[in-house]
Amino acid sequence: MARELSAEEQQELNALRQTIEQAIEDGVLTQAERNAITATMRADGNVTYEELEMVRQLVSDKVAAGELKLE
Repeated sequence: MARELSAEEQQELNALRQTIEQAIEDGVLTQAERNAITATMRADGNVTYEELEMVRQLVSDKVAAGELKLE
């Protein structure tokens, strides 16, 4: 059963989603953009399951499907 996210955790997820969406909007993910995503995830010193799942859905799955290229 999924636990309810706190307002702070929800805000962190929203910031991560915004960082990812900006990084992938051109269809190419650079090393600098990957570093920015990682930094956003680690900003609070804790990487959550929800953050990892978001990266999987918005980045990893798109790379695997050929929808997003890594530079």
